[in-house]
Amino acid sequence: MRYAICFTPPASDPLSLVAANWLGRNVFSGDMLEPPAVRGLGIHEIAFHTALPRRYGFHGVLKAPFHLSGDMSESQLLRDLMRFAGTFAPFQISRLEIARLGSFYSLMPSAPCEQIQYLASAIVQEFDRYRAPLSEADIERSDPDGLSAAQFANLHRWGNPYVMDEFRFHMPVTGSINAVDMPRVEQALRTIFMPVLKEPVMVSNVALMIEEGTGGPFRVHSLHPMGKVSARRIA
Repeated sequence: MRYAICFTPPASDPLSLVAANWLGRNVFSGDMLEPPAVRGLGIHEIAFHTALPRRYGFHGVLKAPFHLSGDMSESQLLRDLMRFAGTFAPFQISRLEIARLGSFYSLMPSAPCEQIQYLASAIVQEFDRYRAPLSEADIERSDPDGLSAAQFANLHRWGNPYVMDEFRFHMPVTGSINAVDMPRVEQALRTIFMPVLKEPVMVSNVALMIEEGTGGPFRVHSLHPMGKVSARRIA
């Protein structure tokens, strides 16, 4: 079983609902959903192209999945994450847009967002003590020969190559897409997501996500509100 610290909008947020339908699974309840009907892309194609992100659910990773260190407990992690979240003021991502990272599509900030970069870096540092050391198999799965010097150093120091200056916040919505299918998939993504990408995205919580069993799907275990309790009450 693994844990991850992520951002995802609340369960009732329109973006969460649209993403759950597109991916075919609700990351809060774990319920499986029928893919939407969209012109130019069959439901079986959608199911195929979303198989990988469906397992992880709709989220933007802040601290990648990790096994809990043997001297740490879930209750300690929950307590410290609740305390930590309260030290960060909520903020907005001005807007998310559909973007391609290599052969994958994700939702990414349309302009640089220093707050999400800082939040992710702070979480990686603060909660590294909860992470069990990587095994040799874990390191090999990260393809160390294909990493830059900075990414290789991150892998051995923080357990993940894509942290600190190498981090790019993104919310995956497809697996790897071949070049022939990209135009149809991108058009489908725009049809589905554009109506809910017009407004800023409020980052007002961090989510603890948990893997169901070994290699099972991830779900939201708990949402931890950001900001002081008194400020949240006023808001």
